[in-house]
This record gives sequence, structure tokens and C-alpha cells, in this order.
Amino acid sequence: MGGQSRGLTLLELLLALIIIATLAAAAVPLCRQWLLDARMVATVNGFVHAIQLARATAATQARDVVVCRSLDAAHCAPAGDWASGWLVFVNLDGDDPATVDPGERVLAASTALPLASIRSNRRAYALHPHAVRATNGTVVFCDTRGGAGARAVIVSYSGRPRVSRRAADGKALTCPG
Repeated sequence: MGGQSRGLTLLELLLALIIIATLAAAAVPLCRQWLLDARMVATVNGFVHAIQLARATAATQARDVVVCRSLDAAHCAPAGDWASGWLVFVNLDGDDPATVDPGERVLAASTALPLASIRSNRRAYALHPHAVRATNGTVVFCDTRGGAGARAVIVSYSGRPRVSRRAADGKALTCPG
């Protein structure tokens, strides 16, 4: 047995396992943060897309288009948490509060979303053709991080949405619970 062994000693193996375990323990919270950020961005972008779709459709079809909270992706629901989803539809008869009637086409729908809460100070957002005053308001998106991770979509009177980490009045966003 004149040659040297090419294996690892027990001490080297334990040291490598300790380093791997330390790195893994440090990576788990970071991965959780990335996951929460990705969910927040996807959900907020989905709502901004819904407002932009409604705005563009109102302008091109010269019709009122509504974005409303929905429980089933087919009908508008009364005021409440928007985490159950929303829908975008052409409101041909201009009813208020807006309801999806026979013959009114649903342009887009979102089902239940993975955030803790999504609340709005409006039941629905009506976008009108020809830059007529739209329904303004704020939708606040919250996850398990509370106000620290919250985002707001602020819809202006012209129907233009903007994303913010603060409320429309400049105050910090608050989340329920």
C-alpha cells in the first residue's frame, strides 16, 4: 500500500457540510423575499394591465369600460377585498353600479390572487371614451409583510394608473391585520 489516499477526511467532510448548511440557512429568507416580491409585482402588474386595457378599449371602441371586483370572473361583486379577483368588461348600457349584462363582453378576468389582501376605496373603476373623467381611486396590495411590502395602484381622473409605495396623499400604506 505505497500510494496516498485520494478521499476526504471526516473533518473535511464535516467542515464542508457546515459551510453548506450555513449558506442554505442564509439563503432561505432571501428566497422567501424574492418569492413575495415576485408575487407582488405579478399581481400589481396584472391590475395595471386591466386598467390600461379598459382605458385603451374605451378610447378605441368609444364605450364605457369597467374594471370591477369579481368572485367568479363573470360578474361584478359588491365592495370588499379584491383578492378574489377582478374583471374588465364593456358596459354597453352604462348602468351604475355596473353589472355584466347579457351581450356585454368580458375582456379580461382574474381569479383569486395569492396576496393577503387587496382593497380599494372604489367598488369599480369606470373608464370613459374621449378622455372624459374616469373613476379615480386607490387599490392597495398587501402580503404577509404588511405595510413594509405594500404597493398601491393610484388611478387618476384621466384613468392613468401609477404604482406607488405610498398612498395618494403621501402617507405610508397600511394593511389590515
